[in-house]
Amino acid sequence: MIARINTVAFAGIDPLPVDVQVQMTAGLPAFQIVGLADKAVAESRERVRSALYAMGLSLPPKRIIVNLSPADLAKEGSHYDLPIALGILICLDVLPREELARFIALGELALDGTLSNVSGVLPAALQASARELGLICPQGCGAEAAWAQDIEILAPSSLVALINHFKGTQLLSRPTPLLAESDQNHADLKDIKGQESAKRALEVAAAGGHNLLMMGPPGAGKSMLAARLPGILPPLAAEEALEVTMIHSIAGRLSSGRLLRKRPFRDPHHSASLAALIGGGHRARPGEITLAHRGVLFLDELPEFQRGALEALRQPLETGQVMVARANAHVTYPARFQLVAAMNPCRCGYVDDPERACSRVPKCALDYQTRLSGPLLDRIDFQVFVPAVSAQDLSLPTPQEGSAEVARRVAQARQRQAERYQRSSIKLNSEVSGQWLEEVAPLDQDSRHLLAKASDKLKLSARGYHRVIRVARTLADLEESDSLRSWHVAEALGHRSSSLAA
Repeated sequence: MIARINTVAFAGIDPLPVDVQVQMTAGLPAFQIVGLADKAVAESRERVRSALYAMGLSLPPKRIIVNLSPADLAKEGSHYDLPIALGILICLDVLPREELARFIALGELALDGTLSNVSGVLPAALQASARELGLICPQGCGAEAAWAQDIEILAPSSLVALINHFKGTQLLSRPTPLLAESDQNHADLKDIKGQESAKRALEVAAAGGHNLLMMGPPGAGKSMLAARLPGILPPLAAEEALEVTMIHSIAGRLSSGRLLRKRPFRDPHHSASLAALIGGGHRARPGEITLAHRGVLFLDELPEFQRGALEALRQPLETGQVMVARANAHVTYPARFQLVAAMNPCRCGYVDDPERACSRVPKCALDYQTRLSGPLLDRIDFQVFVPAVSAQDLSLPTPQEGSAEVARRVAQARQRQAERYQRSSIKLNSEVSGQWLEEVAPLDQDSRHLLAKASDKLKLSARGYHRVIRVARTLADLEESDSLRSWHVAEALGHRSSSLAA
């Protein structure tokens, strides 16, 4: 007789059902796992054997076959340990077959029989809810799984505790869902003196989720401004929090199984490879742009990144998702992030300072800035020059307005956008296109004339034309205005140039 246990495999953040079939037959003693299993799954034989031995059980001298169905679906990860062990225990008449048929199981076994945390528990719990099944997972993942409502969840600390639960000698209570602790220790905008135009651009970019590029000499405060962006962003909405937590669960980056509330802020080093930034590798893992979903991706020293990695950002910036295509996997990950970047005007950084500039000025600036392609710059709404801060600015008193006041205006603007797009999948003005854009951002005659004249002068593309309107819509939201005015369009145009070198 064959024992069957439900579990899952992962394609991106999507869990796929897997049927773990365990059979014990007469013959030469053997323990084989079939069904396109990777090395981590194949090694589960020794972990399962040791865990059973630690409980005082030993495998009978029979031929044990474990089939992971469907057989043509790649199986990766250590979470197959628990369903394989449960199938063997069913064959040994230790656990009831009918009871376990109502659960999806996943977990890694230690050699002493305890259960170790695995990634992907939250997506597995949501699929269990959709299939009207329960979930068995390690104790450390119980809080994560508890966010899937109306399902039975068993989160034992060990295999012995799970057996005792089904025997009725030790009942497992349902785990409690937990929220990640909110971090209130954000750097404050009050720390930055001067740079009022850059602060304004940062506020508008935060309000509408627009992409921002800051260029200026070293020490002007570009990185300081970017570091203060998380302090003015609102927390994740409930739906967004669940989505972001699922991504971090798949990536194995979820701390203590707590639901995330803070928007991601990812700042990879400029030496990051294309696979690290976009996603990939042998197992097609999510990259930085996916980990920054519904948050911010900050790229400091933008021209120093690999050219191929930067060009790979173009499609995700438009579509909000990325397909990682490899010979053995084609996986689609969500990647709706806000790009914030910083760069020097040239390699030496002092192109506008005759006393400190290198001997190759101005050619060094042109060569350095042409590392960024036109199509990539066309997808950036704000291109702001951040000048050096003078000693006079540094001697000024601390500004009265800080991150708290700016965050309040950003939250109000985002609330207006949430109400406007509540019947669609759109979250922010930066995502609007096509018919929606014409409906939510109609231009009056003065605005249309101004935009047409500026488009001819700046040589704006169709994409750039629409991005100006989106920024203008955000500026109107910050003023709590239902209609666009010419000054909104004028300010949006002022933050966009046809060439950084100019």
